[in-house]
Amino acid sequence: MLMLSHALLLTSLLALRCSAQPSSFPHAYPGMPTTPFGPDWQNYFQVTSSLPNVTDGLTRSFAGNVGVNRAGHPNATLFFWAFEKSNGSLTGSATTDPWIIWLNGGPGSSSLAGLMLENGPIHVTGTFDIVLNNYSYSQLADTFWIDQPVGTGYSTTDSTGYVPNEDQMGEDFIGFLSNIVKIFPSLATRPLYLLGESYAGTYIPYITKTIFATPNPPVALKKIAVGDGTLGAFPVFEELPTLTTIETYPQIINYDPEVYEYFKTQHHLCGYDLNLTYPQNGHFPTLLDPFKESQTQLLLATPSRPMRKSAVDALRSSSLPLDRRELVEREERRQVWKRNIAGRANGTLDPWYGCFLFEEMWDYATNFTFPWSNGEVDVYSIPDALNPEVPQDPSVFLNDARTRAAIHAPTSKNWVESIPYPFGAINQSTNAWGDPSPEPMTFLSDLATNASAKGVGIMFYSGNDDSLVAHRGTEAVIQNMTFGGVQGFTRKPSTPFSDALGNMAGIIHQERNLTYALFLNAGHLVPQSVPAAAFAFVRDFVLGSNTTGLFNGSRRGRSRSRGRCRTGQCGHILWRRERGEDDCVDGLAECDCGVVERVYRPGHLDCVCGKSRR
Repeated sequence: MLMLSHALLLTSLLALRCSAQPSSFPHAYPGMPTTPFGPDWQNYFQVTSSLPNVTDGLTRSFAGNVGVNRAGHPNATLFFWAFEKSNGSLTGSATTDPWIIWLNGGPGSSSLAGLMLENGPIHVTGTFDIVLNNYSYSQLADTFWIDQPVGTGYSTTDSTGYVPNEDQMGEDFIGFLSNIVKIFPSLATRPLYLLGESYAGTYIPYITKTIFATPNPPVALKKIAVGDGTLGAFPVFEELPTLTTIETYPQIINYDPEVYEYFKTQHHLCGYDLNLTYPQNGHFPTLLDPFKESQTQLLLATPSRPMRKSAVDALRSSSLPLDRRELVEREERRQVWKRNIAGRANGTLDPWYGCFLFEEMWDYATNFTFPWSNGEVDVYSIPDALNPEVPQDPSVFLNDARTRAAIHAPTSKNWVESIPYPFGAINQSTNAWGDPSPEPMTFLSDLATNASAKGVGIMFYSGNDDSLVAHRGTEAVIQNMTFGGVQGFTRKPSTPFSDALGNMAGIIHQERNLTYALFLNAGHLVPQSVPAAAFAFVRDFVLGSNTTGLFNGSRRGRSRSRGRCRTGQCGHILWRRERGEDDCVDGLAECDCGVVERVYRPGHLDCVCGKSRR
């Protein structure tokens, strides 16, 4: 995957705004009912024809386009593909069984990519074979993968029907839900778990806000879970985490301390060195958005202006191994680059990159650091530098005429993984992706208050190897929002949890109706990177009630149960106090290594980490 430089990205967006967007419409396959949406539509949407290259082993599935009820736009539909947990579970009369909706982001990316590359029951391989996935979320609950907003994937719309903002996206989604529960009536009362990743970190909070604002909403929302999500503004999720990314993977800058000090200085000058404390002391200031600040200067840049070799240019010429001369020339360029930054340590921003620190980091790597200088930068998974990448392209399968007919897909368009114009071409005041709506951070505190009042859980998670929407940004969002009447977590997340095979998957923290998990060895697409861990997380924490990492707001838990901590507390360490009272302390949270030898007085631990002690 290539990351556009900010100048190229801006030029592309401006070009898109000047062009008309395509119209599309759903296809009426034989047997479509003429009645309003109801249970009689189940037979029409059921996938009964064979899917090419798919063997037996799948539960029943249903697929097709359902309208969003937007006035004046009858072709505004969302496409869904739903798989039953067991045959008959979706069409039966169960009222308490959970069901899942999965959304990909983009913005403009199809959730069918998630189905076929991440957490669906069928996967496409690098040789375009279709195989079964043992870690499909449909093994845990009836699961819907939904292309949205309108116009994305196999969803349809006319040229003027693309959503103008996130509020319209939320209203469209509620319209779709009001129709889907007519087709599958049990879904109206069954607990809904709304999951997604990336730009779904914007979609899901807006959808949740719309559900909360809807009198008699069509579904019973139980929990939302956002992975590697765009919860904050652009500088929060992309630029702010750059220094943390370098500290986690110093090989990106070839372990060069001078380069590290340069990035550390630029990080400070941009105001990105936020101090995360537990509990948090004060709200963070609004951060500089380098994209908005630099639009004018980028458009006015003259061809003669010196520009460093960008990641895009570097990758275009990196398919062949470098010979000795080229290696020498590259080192000479690196030394020139270092001499240019040496004079900036005392407090001036680089005049070209400004606060585009993420872009500068990867430009440096693709110019000067192996293996990225000879491979491919995958901003979604830092260790991945394969060149060429193993192709995993669902479009061959999804655009096959047999597949299209089986899943009742529209014939007015071909499926593509992502479109660059989900918000159409009419927005003038937008973020970097043409979305004019404020980032979810602006209302997350209110959303959390409403969620607690309505019994809806909130979960955020990140992959440790994601550099594009890195975990530091998510942690900053959490510490800047208020939930349960208190700002941020009062304890730093540090409790290990396990995957479906019993291996350590990462760390997790649960506090005041908000859960955060950081996955080990996972990139932006967590279910693809670590499928067993993602499956266990959904099973145990999203759908389940696993209390690992739960903190109830008090270190001391008093109990008279013969030297045991109360249910729901950690119970790892016990300080026996007088009068039968206990001090329950989470040793894993209190010690850096999670190994505790003893409690030598209330609230104080002996932490033994190998042979060291503090």
